[in-house]
Amino acid sequence: MLTFITIAAMVAALIIGLAANQYRRRRAPEDAEEVAPVSDLISPLETLAVLLVAFVIVLAAESFGAAGQAVGAEAHRVDQLYEVADYAPEPHQEHIQADAVCYARAILAYEWPQMDKNGEKAPEASVWSSDFRRHFKDLARAGDGTLDLLIEADDERSVARQTRLSEAAPAIPPVVYWFMVVSLAATIGAFAFGLPARRGPSHFVLLFVLAGLFTGSLLLIEDIDRPFSGHIHISSTSMEDTVGDIGEDFADDHPGSTLPCDVHGARTGL
Repeated sequence: MLTFITIAAMVAALIIGLAANQYRRRRAPEDAEEVAPVSDLISPLETLAVLLVAFVIVLAAESFGAAGQAVGAEAHRVDQLYEVADYAPEPHQEHIQADAVCYARAILAYEWPQMDKNGEKAPEASVWSSDFRRHFKDLARAGDGTLDLLIEADDERSVARQTRLSEAAPAIPPVVYWFMVVSLAATIGAFAFGLPARRGPSHFVLLFVLAGLFTGSLLLIEDIDRPFSGHIHISSTSMEDTVGDIGEDFADDHPGSTLPCDVHGARTGL
C-alpha cells in the first residue's frame, strides 16, 4: 500500500506539472520575457529534496547495516556459548549446550517469522535464555572458572538479540517519509512546470529519468527501512548455519542424549 501511494504521488506530480506548464504556455506568448526564470525558483526546492533524500538513505542504510551485524553477532555468540560450555563440568556442560541448540531453533521457528510484524521477543526462545542464567547460578555457587566466559558470551548474545529486535522497526518516522515524498513530488512537478517553451524530446527524456530516479529512491528507502521483510532483506542464514553446526556437535559430544526441545525449539520436557 505504501509503495502504491508513493508511486501514485510521483506520477500525479508529474502530470500536474506538465498540465500546468501547458496552461502557462497557452496564456503567455512564446516570446514573452519572464520576470524571474522558473529555474531560479526551482533550485532551492531541488537542493532541499536532494539533501533530504541523501540524509534519509544514510539513516535507513545505517539501520539496515546494524540489523545485519546484530543477526551475525547473535549467531556467533550462540556458537561461542556452546563452545565455552565445553569447559564447564557436567551436568552443566550438557544442559547449557542443549539450551544453546534449542534457543537457536526457537529463534528461527518462532521469533524470526514475526520480525516484520512487531519485533517482540518470542517466549519460546526466551525460556532457553532464562535457562542459561539458571545454570550460571549453579556454576557460581560451585565456583567454576568458566562462569565469567559464559556470562560474557551470553551477555553479548542478549545485546545482539535486542539490537536485532529494535532494528526490525522502521528507523524513519512516517512523518519524515511523507515529508520527503511531498518534497520530491513538488520538485518533479516544478521541473515539469518549468519546461521551456522551445522544448525538445531531450527535455522530456531527462524529466522522466529524473522522476524515475526520485521514485526509485523512495521505493529503495521504503524497502531497506524494513530490513527483515522487504525485497532487500536480511536472511536467517547465519543462525541456520549455527543451528546445523551446534546440533551436529551436540549429537557427537553427547551420544544417546535427547534434546529438551523439538525441531522448532519448543520445550518438550521439564
